[in-house]
Amino acid sequence: MTSDLTLYGFDASTYVRTVRMLLNEKGAKYDQVPVNVLAGEPRQPEHLKRHPFGKVPVIEHDGMRIIETSAIARYLNEVLPGKSLVPGNPKDRARMDMGIAIVDSYGYGALVGVAAYHLFPDFIGGKNEQVRKDCIEKSRLVLTELMKLRGKDAWIAGSSPGLADFYLAPICFYVDMTEDKGKVFDVPGFADWWARIQALPSYKATAPDLG
Repeated sequence: MTSDLTLYGFDASTYVRTVRMLLNEKGAKYDQVPVNVLAGEPRQPEHLKRHPFGKVPVIEHDGMRIIETSAIARYLNEVLPGKSLVPGNPKDRARMDMGIAIVDSYGYGALVGVAAYHLFPDFIGGKNEQVRKDCIEKSRLVLTELMKLRGKDAWIAGSSPGLADFYLAPICFYVDMTEDKGKVFDVPGFADWWARIQALPSYKATAPDLG
């Protein structure tokens, strides 16, 4: 596959999957260059030229390089054809932005902390039972607040899936692989949202190969 859009980052990254879900929803063609976080590749000189802070994803499109998922997602949503994944009214856009900010600021560390305890403890310096408990408690608070934002809607920021949903789902994928998923996911409204997003073709199509 060749295109004028290149995505740098490996499939197991939650933020890379956020972008891949967006691209799938848009039906976009792109090239992907794997950059393995667990192998330390983002800290190699080649990738530091793309992202000076050693993170993924990074995209290159139409002669422009863009870093940081929030900027990438907003940009791609605007420039690619297809349905918008950003709500069309100010209040729902605010809900989306709040949801993304909650995931970025409070949810990622807590939810990944739960997953990492079980799936890749060496990456976080080993198993720490108190940290695990703290992460479970904070994860539940995060999901509770996100479901409050969602209210009676099908998705976090309205009647259609959008960027906030794509931020949260890839992280929950890893929590769902752990024995703590029952504790973390047992908040009002979450089960319905989780079943709905797992059924999305873009979620299914972007599942990382962990074999």
